[in-house]
Amino acid sequence: MPTVRADALRNRARILAAATDVFAEHGPDAALDDIAKRAAIGNATVYRHFADRTSLLHEVVRCVMTRTADAAELAVESSPDPYAALCGFVHAVADQRITILCPLLSSADHAGLADLKQRVITAVDTLVTAAQQAGEIRSDVSFADVLMSLAQLTRPPAGRSWSDVEPFAHRSLQIYLDGLRVDSDLPGRPATVDDLR
Repeated sequence: MPTVRADALRNRARILAAATDVFAEHGPDAALDDIAKRAAIGNATVYRHFADRTSLLHEVVRCVMTRTADAAELAVESSPDPYAALCGFVHAVADQRITILCPLLSSADHAGLADLKQRVITAVDTLVTAAQQAGEIRSDVSFADVLMSLAQLTRPPAGRSWSDVEPFAHRSLQIYLDGLRVDSDLPGRPATVDDLR
């Protein structure tokens, strides 16, 4: 198997970082030319690495989902305090801007993503359950409630970008997380995986 040159790996990483930003700001129909400009490389380099928009979209979603799954699993393994672990995960994922890319998840249902989604679900469910069993958060919320609230509290309004909400996102998330520690009557029912879809 031929080795990949270091500059090619750097270019691929630059393309993916730029594509994540551009897709998050402008949606899945963003021009590939804009991605090339953001990455400070030529259009031909983008096409050498990704044959078309679909393959680039898939790889962006796969990379962000992988980082999200890794963050969730790291949170499960790394903290003896379940509430601190849950908070750490939520804030780390906000920085990944996964919720801004949520519309891409439904349109990029390709091989490998189902396994990544399941890794996230399993780890977040473990975090929430551990915090509940430790008596640190209320017992009537589900992991899907946490993921849905994360999406709602970090998604920019129409016509705005992540940079517009970033100064407030972590504050809003911590207010939400602190609210999980309060016992009160919640309306409705806990969210499910189907609700997330």
